[in-house]
Amino acid sequence: MDEQLDTLLERERLEPASLRQRAAAFGIDEILLSVLMFVILWDAISAAETVEQMIALTNSFLLEFMAIKIVYHTFFTMQYGASLGKIVMKIRVIELSTLSNPGFLSAFNRSVFRVVSEVLFYLGFIWAMLDPYRRSWHDRTARTLVINA
Repeated sequence: MDEQLDTLLERERLEPASLRQRAAAFGIDEILLSVLMFVILWDAISAAETVEQMIALTNSFLLEFMAIKIVYHTFFTMQYGASLGKIVMKIRVIELSTLSNPGFLSAFNRSVFRVVSEVLFYLGFIWAMLDPYRRSWHDRTARTLVINA
């Protein structure tokens, strides 16, 4: 365990968010972003005649979807310290060095590595289940922690 982090959490009376809260926030964010993407692609989806055409259409917009995720998470993490899902679940992201909302570079780093973790079969999220502070890869690379708000 990280003694410095233990000391920091105890001194500031901070508690890491539970895996259940983080999973629910993840689900809320994914639903919101999927609905947004569905609205954006509605004309093309409604014109598709077969399931295969719909799958091909959604696959062709994969990079755009990843970019939307990165922009969404970067903006909300930097501006509010939480995505909409995290706000609903009453948790937030803090930068360990300042104990406040992450700055742009930290929020951007966190967002990019979040997408990388998703692409790599969600291994970074599984890592959080094994970490005593529930930090995923994107938390570690950005030096952030998700806490109860």
